[in-house]
Amino acid sequence: MVALALIVALLLAYALFMLPQSQVFGRYPYRAPQPERVVALTFDDGPNEPYTSEIADFLESRGIRGTFFQVGRCVERYPAATDRIAAAGHVIGNHSLTHRFSTYLRPGAFRREVDRTQEVLRERLGRTPALARTPWLWRQPALLRMLRQRRLEPVSGVFCHPLEVFHRDGAAMARRAIAQTRPGTILIFHDGFDGRVGDRTQTVKAVRLTVDGLTERGYRFVTVDELLGVPAYREMV
Repeated sequence: MVALALIVALLLAYALFMLPQSQVFGRYPYRAPQPERVVALTFDDGPNEPYTSEIADFLESRGIRGTFFQVGRCVERYPAATDRIAAAGHVIGNHSLTHRFSTYLRPGAFRREVDRTQEVLRERLGRTPALARTPWLWRQPALLRMLRQRRLEPVSGVFCHPLEVFHRDGAAMARRAIAQTRPGTILIFHDGFDGRVGDRTQTVKAVRLTVDGLTERGYRFVTVDELLGVPAYREMV
């Protein structure tokens, strides 16, 4: 009985604090009401080479712009990758400094991570990101309020596949991503792994297959700011 109660409590906590569709604590959009077949492709936990550049190469070959939520330490590790995708017209958002869950458990730690990542990205981009995604899509009232106080729009999304981070087969990920896409969906892929280096070959494959499959179904691709009608960047401050 105790075990069952614990399982129920964990599932409830996940539904409230991490489920992409949860809006209990405030607006954290995972899709946008859209009559047209449009979808936003987003990429978390990078940059991570060579996979970030391989995804960027493919998107460029199809005339698609994506939205990359980048980890500050990864930007410092692969600055040229960030420069390259920014120059290609992709949008870059804040995805914390270290991507460590422990920062949610220490007062002020996640706020400091967000602020430092804004500095790192501002130095590279020459402008200040206005979009943010919290690691693991964690949300709570104070956290979302802190982001908006910094004029950052929190952006959730739908995971292309729940097991992607475990290097799931790219074809299986693509099938799942295509099946759950609806007009206005924000799809989440991972070009990195929790802010660390790692093999994302299957994710690159999944992105290619997903784009081909959605294109065949009449979808076109936009960036998150275009989809939600919010700014991607704000003036330097």
